[in-house]
Amino acid sequence: MASLQAWGPGPGRDLRVGDVVRISCPFTKALVAEGWRPDGEVTLRWPWWSPDPDCSWFRWNGAVVVDGGTGPDAGGRGLFRTDPAPHLLTTGDTCRVGIPPTLVHVIDVAHYDPPQETGRLPRPSRLVVVLPAGRSYDSRLEEQGESFDPDDDIPVSFAPVLRPYAFLEPGDEVADSTGRAWRFDGPWDWCPFDGAGPHEPVWPLVLLTRRACADVTAAGAEAAVAGATRTGSHRKEIARWSAAAQAEPPSSRCHEEWREVAGPAAGPFAP
Repeated sequence: MASLQAWGPGPGRDLRVGDVVRISCPFTKALVAEGWRPDGEVTLRWPWWSPDPDCSWFRWNGAVVVDGGTGPDAGGRGLFRTDPAPHLLTTGDTCRVGIPPTLVHVIDVAHYDPPQETGRLPRPSRLVVVLPAGRSYDSRLEEQGESFDPDDDIPVSFAPVLRPYAFLEPGDEVADSTGRAWRFDGPWDWCPFDGAGPHEPVWPLVLLTRRACADVTAAGAEAAVAGATRTGSHRKEIARWSAAAQAEPPSSRCHEEWREVAGPAAGPFAP
């Protein structure tokens, strides 16, 4: 099961869209089911998961393909790496597979009720999709990023680096300094109650309503929002995320306006 170091008291003890985290997985012994192929892939007997005997449409054979590149930005390669490297592996070899500490950002969190049937156990009830730092989400692409079930048997760890708007939680209703009311559904998803533009709140913010949160009192939550937004701005908060994720935020009317002022976030970022 995955582990997530707490983001601190209050909302946000679970992964959500926009989180910048450092993902890792201890290297674990695995058997090579099919040696390296010219496309860079190698097939392993997966040291985690087990076949789902009650899945009628798919019988998992216990193997997983690892498309091991030389780094997380290697042309869309996955995050898992082998030791030795894939090109040194032949069928029947023993290797280790895992994820070296890698900076990523969360682009999607999906929940399933009932859990999905994948042919493997445990059946996922949620999936977290991440992209390596330096790669931006592109809405034109059907598939991107790598998905993880935080509740399955792979011992993946997510170490928090940055959460934009960490002082808010989805569903919060706030008022900005111009008197406009907003619902916060995520750092890229602000819904003004008046339906008008511009589509970004003007700091400082005042918390109007929040669903019950056992970790923080209403007064404490209000003080946290007021204190966090006393200085700065929405655009500075997004720029802070861009610097950490080394990526541009997803496109929206709000962020198109932000890019016109701030310019593109991508650039020659340090590793």
